[in-house]
Amino acid sequence: MNQAERRVWLIKALLAERSDGQRIPISANASEQRDLLRSLMNVRPPEALAAETPDIQDAYLQQRLLERGGATNAGTLPYCNRVAIWRGDITLLKVDAIVNAANSQMLGCFVPGHRCIDNAIHTYAGMQLRLACANLMDEQGHEEPTARVKVTPAFNLPSSYVFHTVGPIVPSHKPGPREELLLRRCYTSCLEEATRRGLGTLAFCCISTGVFGYPQEAAARVAIDAVRHHLDHNDPNLKVIFNVFLASDEAIYRSLLQTDR
Repeated sequence: MNQAERRVWLIKALLAERSDGQRIPISANASEQRDLLRSLMNVRPPEALAAETPDIQDAYLQQRLLERGGATNAGTLPYCNRVAIWRGDITLLKVDAIVNAANSQMLGCFVPGHRCIDNAIHTYAGMQLRLACANLMDEQGHEEPTARVKVTPAFNLPSSYVFHTVGPIVPSHKPGPREELLLRRCYTSCLEEATRRGLGTLAFCCISTGVFGYPQEAAARVAIDAVRHHLDHNDPNLKVIFNVFLASDEAIYRSLLQTDR
């Protein structure tokens, strides 16, 4: 089965699960098919997958990884005092663990094709990730509190693990001491978990910025301070990557880390 055949097979399998599946057309265009498949994966509830689906999905996503440029090995990044900045797609980073800015349901983003990191991570990890998260949440029995960490395998991502943490929401864009403490705890929870597991590399996204409303520079200051303290006092081996997607975030981190030296 080639990549085009896998894509159509998966679309048909997911449409067959839906009551309206027969009314949704499948375009002949490869790009539109990829968008449809992503949307169907995004909205699929955490239910058991049919017998053949995981293997075909995994083969499809591994090929998609290559089509999207392949993985970037965290070991090749330029570090200064065990900290690196990398601007790019975190789902392409080969690292021990990546951090996902999750919501309190901890099931990923259900908005079809949404351009948030939660959506991207669940899309390219595969449908097993939502199932794994659902199992953790069923065991817990309540929504995830802010600033803790849940750990899952990364499945089809080039990383080994995904650390899921819920950041504080700041609709006013003016964080107070409580929001700052919670954001700091997001970072320290993930760092402590990485150290407990003996990981060598951990990549953070920009937690709570964007739609969560935490100002970029203020969030970066908290992130850098939390990471520096942990590396200096709690873990002599861990390396941390600040993964940024926006040029503005990259500029902020580079400026702050330059000042921090």
